[in-house]
Order: sequence, then C-alpha cells, then structure tokens
Amino acid sequence: MSDFTLNATVRSDEGKGASRRLRREEGRVPAIVYGGKAKPASISIEARQMWKALESESFFSSVLTLDIEGKKETVILRDLQRHPAQQILLHADFQRVSANTKVHLKVPLHFLNEDSCKGVKAGGIVSHTLTELDISAPASKLPEFIEVDLADLELDQTVHISDIKLPSGVESVDLSHGEDHDLVVASVHKPRGAVEAEAEEGEGEAAEGESGEE
Repeated sequence: MSDFTLNATVRSDEGKGASRRLRREEGRVPAIVYGGKAKPASISIEARQMWKALESESFFSSVLTLDIEGKKETVILRDLQRHPAQQILLHADFQRVSANTKVHLKVPLHFLNEDSCKGVKAGGIVSHTLTELDISAPASKLPEFIEVDLADLELDQTVHISDIKLPSGVESVDLSHGEDHDLVVASVHKPRGAVEAEAEEGEGEAAEGESGEE
C-alpha cells in the first residue's frame, strides 16, 4: 500500500456557489468524507496537492490518510468529479475504512512479459480486453495493482480472470457471480492483415491445384 497523506480543512459553507468560490478563489477542491461511525464531514483539499497525488496510478487503489486539521482518518477515494472540458477538479468523495473493512473497487492490471511471450514470438500481437479488475478485499490487503504474466501465452490463446493468481485475501467480484463471468483479460492473435494474406495464399494454392488437374 502506498503512503498517501492529504491535508484537509473543514468547510462550513456548502452549495454550488460556495464550492465554486472555493475552487476559483482559494484553489481548493470541495470534498466529503463519510462512513464508519462518524457523521459525514464536508472538507476541502488544496487542488495542487490533489493533482500531485493523481499522478500516481496507485492513488486510486490505495488506503489514504486524511489529515483534517490535525485529526487523521483512514480512507479510500470513492469518487472524483472532473470538469468535462477544463483541467478542474470539481469534487471528491472519501470513505472511511479500517484495516478489516471489506472494500470493493477496481485495480489496474500490469501485464508482464508481453513483448516476449510465445505468441508474440510466433508473429502475434497481444490484445487487452480488460485493463483493470473489479476486486473485493479487506482494506489492509488492497493491492495497488495486479500482475498478469503473459510469458507462456501462445498464439490464439486467451487469459481469463480465473487464470490470474490473486494476492491472499483478494477476490474477483466477477468470479463471485459464477463461471459465466470468467471474462477474457488478454489474448494473442496474428494481425488481421497477416491472416487475410494467409487466406488469400491458401485460396491461390487451391486454385493452382485445381487448374493442374486433368
């Protein structure tokens, strides 16, 4: 787990107008923290601090520390709203968690040995069907990412969720719904142009064979 700490302040003014002033005049992002036994709290975080944290992929799948005017709370990022056209963070939602809190979120997939797998060496290219996995795990065991080793993936083979070795305590949400939800994660096939060329070559050889018959 990464060690992310965000400094926050309590905000009393709420509503669209107050949030707009907070973003434009103070350079801060309005947010809310909820969950656990405490009441929801409206807070704000410096926008520059948020943007810095967002540079790390693991920020979205890590347990974070919110330092709210000296009081520290352990949270995960639940939602982040961005302006559709401008580089502006509109609002963030944080959920309080403890070490044993069962958390459901998406974590990125990191593919290993992609360029050197057997299928690529045989002329294929790797296609990713999933780039992140929906998981459930105690907060203390949340992985920043999950590795998928493609070293032994051969031409025209696929990797399914069930083929991934998950860390201890981590479960696939999709697989919990049954075998029908064992989705394809990645596959390796020959490029479309190469397949078409082989097909045309085969047709040509067949035609030559027919014309040579008496």
